[in-house]
Amino acid sequence: MTIPEKQIFPRTGDRETVYLKNVITNPNISVGDFTMYNDFVNDPTLFEKNNVLYHYPINHDRLRIGKFCSIACGAKFLFNSANHTMSSMSTYPFPLFFEEWDLRREDVTKAWDNKGDIIIGNDVWIGYEAVIMAGITIGDGAVIGTRALVTKDVPPYTIVGGIPAKPIRKRYSAQTISDLLEIKWWDWPREKIAEKISAIQSGCIEQLK
Repeated sequence: MTIPEKQIFPRTGDRETVYLKNVITNPNISVGDFTMYNDFVNDPTLFEKNNVLYHYPINHDRLRIGKFCSIACGAKFLFNSANHTMSSMSTYPFPLFFEEWDLRREDVTKAWDNKGDIIIGNDVWIGYEAVIMAGITIGDGAVIGTRALVTKDVPPYTIVGGIPAKPIRKRYSAQTISDLLEIKWWDWPREKIAEKISAIQSGCIEQLK
């Protein structure tokens, strides 16, 4: 299941919404098919510059976003270089200014704490101006509320909101969530998804089995 290689704007006349996969150039960012980003403030094709922050190649950290995600305007992904180290007596990033302080260039990453990659599952909705911190994993089907600050992992099909983000409720029963995670409809061929769209939209899990 793929989308046309050069199909950036999926909606006729809409230059604020992009298929995110087709505007990504950074090899440390991967995005699944049909994931969309909307930006009514900035150019949505500049997602890497405006939304993926402190993401420096020296860290080798990655942003992985699954299929069929919906990312609202201004959502931010803050990577490891934003995490000034807490193991030092000072949070000032001395290693970053190695020339000034006669430090070793190769120790520059000691200026921050590396918490790991950001991993976003499939069918995740990230609300307006939400912030996702380094090292966070968001499960399939989760919903991140408007301006939420996500500092802990979010389980599948869980709605979170607030600063810091906390669970509000599960979207479905435990059994339905288990069924959805087993079905993985986002991995189906495009033709099967089109055939089952009514069932997906109506929430009829029995028709998806």
